[in-house]
Formats: sequence, structure tokens, C-alpha cells
Amino acid sequence: MNAPVQLPQLLASPALAVSGLAITLQNGAEVVSDIAFELEAGQILGLVGESGSGKTSIASALLGHVRQGARISGGSVMVAGEDVLRATPATLRRLRGRLIGHVAQDPATALNPLQRIGAALEEVLHLHAPSLPRGERGQRITQVLRDVGLPQEPDFLRRFPHQLSGGQQQRVLLALAFLPRPGLIVLDEPTTALDVTTQARILETVRQLCQRYGAAAVYVSHDLAVVHQLADRVIVLYAGRIVESGPSARLFAHPAHPYTKGLLAAIPDIGKASVPRPIPGQPAAPGARATGCAFAGRCAWRIDACAVVPPLQEVAPQHRAACVRPEALAAVASVRFVELAPPPPAEPLLSVAHANAWYGRQQVLFDVGLSVSPGECLAVVGESGSGKTTLSRLLAGLGASAQAELRYGRSLLPLQARARGAAERREIQYIFQNPYRALNPRQTVGQTLRHVLRHVRPQEQDGEAAILAVLHKVALQARVLDAWPGALSGGERQRVAIARALLCQPRLLICDEITSALDVSVQAAIMELLQQLQAEGLAILFVTHNLGVVRSLANRVLVLRQGRVIEQGDASQVLDRPQRNYTRALVGDTPSIRAFQPY
Repeated sequence: MNAPVQLPQLLASPALAVSGLAITLQNGAEVVSDIAFELEAGQILGLVGESGSGKTSIASALLGHVRQGARISGGSVMVAGEDVLRATPATLRRLRGRLIGHVAQDPATALNPLQRIGAALEEVLHLHAPSLPRGERGQRITQVLRDVGLPQEPDFLRRFPHQLSGGQQQRVLLALAFLPRPGLIVLDEPTTALDVTTQARILETVRQLCQRYGAAAVYVSHDLAVVHQLADRVIVLYAGRIVESGPSARLFAHPAHPYTKGLLAAIPDIGKASVPRPIPGQPAAPGARATGCAFAGRCAWRIDACAVVPPLQEVAPQHRAACVRPEALAAVASVRFVELAPPPPAEPLLSVAHANAWYGRQQVLFDVGLSVSPGECLAVVGESGSGKTTLSRLLAGLGASAQAELRYGRSLLPLQARARGAAERREIQYIFQNPYRALNPRQTVGQTLRHVLRHVRPQEQDGEAAILAVLHKVALQARVLDAWPGALSGGERQRVAIARALLCQPRLLICDEITSALDVSVQAAIMELLQQLQAEGLAILFVTHNLGVVRSLANRVLVLRQGRVIEQGDASQVLDRPQRNYTRALVGDTPSIRAFQPY
């Protein structure tokens, strides 16, 4: 391993120093306020919190950027002695990339689809290291590709982004960010859509690169288990303010703020065979925080003194929390964990035998068989490319070039949805992974849901009441009915997609990675909803790469690898005593917060 690069400008001062950072909307409402922290070279800071907490706003401010309709109204961001917020546009263009790197959440939109990988890497060095000799440029590119675990062959460099897997695309973003050897890297949810094995490799790559090149990193995420695995320090945000900060090991083992405890207790963890519960209430909307402690309306320990904004106070060395009740700091989270109960025995609602599928001439599913009964959740897991989505689309009647024997109840089920009866199409509902493509961008949420209701339940007497009821189930407020999909967050869009499926009153729900874009508390609310529906007899086929969700939700697990079933059985058996090395690797790569034990 190469020795860490010692950057002289980083030795005399922190790699990153943020002081008094404030962001306001055009109407004067504060989105972010009183943000202050420092980060040393080689350290990784995790920024966590629900949607609207200010994570992405702070991360953008570190790059000297703010979203449309907002402005940075105060504070300073010092990176290696440079004040980012007071830099001229020309200086800011020079700092971005050379001094501050950025890794976006979605590599498919961050990479130029018309630019080859090698050309993208060459362009970064041309812009941010123009004095580097040509021969050394090639060596630098070869080194960074080796660092991120990508091939160094000319054939790979000639590929376009669409010719790479999602994991490879994310590694290309890491290579582009680390290539100029910046002092600070900002990573915005870079592993959200990755399977656990690829995620583990990416996290290890980030850690090694920060140590090797002496770069500080700010890692934005709603996945606290990932942050626990990666970060040296953690800042918990709520309504644009810091409510807790401290060393990662200390904060996750002994959380001090009620909000932090609620977030941790909402995490589905592979190390705990239990059911997480969501934080009660709704998070504060950006720019609409209440006076005093913004979390007070959702907190079981609130008192009159919470009407004043509490200061951060030290609860342990380098560990601070903003709470006016010292006795609350030692209390445990008021979140109940319960053991999963097996569903009552019943005949399968859906059974599949000899399922095969092809993409062109390439076979991607091989003789797959499974069954799912009323009240049961069957999880389908595996790495990207294992055939999970192909199988789920086949069951929903959306597959092409496929063969299978499908039975719904005791009747044969056609492979194509258009050949199925109206009742079968209504009762078998599919929720897509990508909420951006699942909703019509030219219809409001209300128009979408009313159209579904008119189509599947034309005799409904009180349609608006039915729609409001299903919105409540998925933790959405009535105001979203007038919103366009483009105005919603990814998590809100996914909840609308779930609500649309539930309006059909399905008997079988096929869920394709539906929780990957959700905050942990919203995810817990959706899981709680699915468990309630299971208890009412709903059958669920749940496709996911999150084995923590599998532990908390599934009765049985089916493991796919390269289109073949390699292991299946009860969830506890597969996760605790996996028989195949592949399954053991999936379990081993899944992050866990075993130190936190609410009771």
C-alpha cells in the first residue's frame, strides 16, 4: 500500500472547518442553521437524518452550491485554507475537483453517456492537473483504476457508461473524484442502489483511498448501518440543526438524543431478529421548523422547557447532544421490538415451476421454482445481475422471452399480464424499484390515484376517503394529492407507488427493492404496514439486497446466483446458518449495528 500523501496545506489546519453555516429560502425561512464542525485529513464524517433534515443542503454548501430558491446566508466553509463560500466563480471552478471532489448518488446521471471512460478520466486531469506530464497522467489513471478495483486495460477505457454495471459506474465516479488528489471528498448516498457485496467493496475502497491520500470525506446517507461501518465521526441532523455529534463507536453504542435513538431503533438489522418501529409523527418540512426544539412534537420526553432551542451540551468526551432533559439522555428508546411469528399454514397462493428466461440469446434464469402463501413474505435476494428483477417481472406478467408453469391458487396463470383476467391483474400488484419512472410525470398524485380507483373499484362510494386512508397507511399527508411527481422526494414518490398498488386491494404484492430509497423511519413505517397486511392475509414477494430488511420482514428466503436458486429456507435458518459460501458472503457483507440494543 502506498504511504498517505502528506499535503502541506492540511498540516497547519483542519482539512475542513465549517462555522456558523446557514441556508435560507427566498421567504427568509431557515433550512439549515448553526452548523459547525471540523474534520482532519483522512477522517470520514457521516451526516445522517431523515429527508428534509439538511444533509444534502450542507453537502452542497461544501461545494459552494445551493439549490434553486435558497441561498447561503451565513457562515464559512474552509477547505485547506480556502474559503469556499467567498470564492469568486472562477476560483470556485478551480477548487471543485482539484481541492474538493464529489461523488453523486446516481452514476447513471452523473456520467456523460456520450463520453468514454478513458476520455472522462483524461479530461479531469487536463482541467485540474494541467502541469502533470503526459507520461505521469497515464500512470496516475492506471493507479486510480487499480485503487478503486477497476480494470486498467485499454478495452475498459474505451467503454461507455452504459456498458458498465452499477457497481463499476460508482467506482468510476470514485476514480474521477480521487484522481486530482483533493483534500476533501463529498459523497452523497453513493451506495443506495448497490447490492451488499458491491456496497461493501465500495465502502472499503473509500476508506482505503482516504487513508492513502490523506483526504477527508463527508458521507451523506440515510443508512445508519453503512455510516456505522464507514465513518469515524457522525453528525445527526434534524430540521437543519445538529442534534447530536460524536465519535461513531460512541454515538452508535450510547446514543444520547431521543431522535438518534428513534433512528437507530427504526433500523432493520441483520443482527436482530426483530421488527423495528418508526418514529411517531412526521419530520419537519424544510424551512417550516417549529420554535424551540424542532423534535419536541414527536418526542415522548418533551416538557415546557423544550419551547426554547436547546444548546449542544457535552455528554461524554467529544460527544454532544441538544436536549434540555439530562435524565432523557440516559433513557432508552421507546421503540418496541417483537419477534416474527410464522404465518398460519395454507395452500400456496402462487406457485412457480421450471421458470426460465432469456435476454436475447443469453439465458438469465434457469429452472427456478418457488411458492408463496397467503400471509407469508418470501424474500428473493442476491447480487446485482442474479436474476431477482427478471424473476419478479415474470411473476407479474411483465417478462419477455420466458417459460414457466405458473399457478394462482389452483388455476394456471398465463405468463403475460394482458392474457390474465381482470381479477388476477388487480389482485397481483407490482411495485417498481425506480419511483422516478413508475409515476406519470404529467399527472398529479391525486389524478393518478383517482384514475386507479375508477379503474379497479368503479363502485366505490367514497373514493376520496379511500384515497386518504391509503395515504395515511403509507405515511403521506393529503397535501401530496395536488403535487406533481417531480416535486416529491424519492421516498415520497415510492410511497405514492405503494399507495397506488394498495388501492387495488391486492392478494399478492410483488415488491422490487421498494425500500432502498427510503429513510429508516419511513422504511420502518412501510415495513410495519406490510406486516399488518400480511396479518390480514396478503402474500408478499419481496426482492431486496438489504438483508436487514429480510431479517425483520421475511418468513422465508430464496437466494439467487446467476439465475439459479442456490439456497432457500426459513429466514432464520438461511441468515444464521447459511449452507453456501455465496450466502455466507452476502450475510458477512451486510452492515450491522450490534452495539445498539434497545429494550
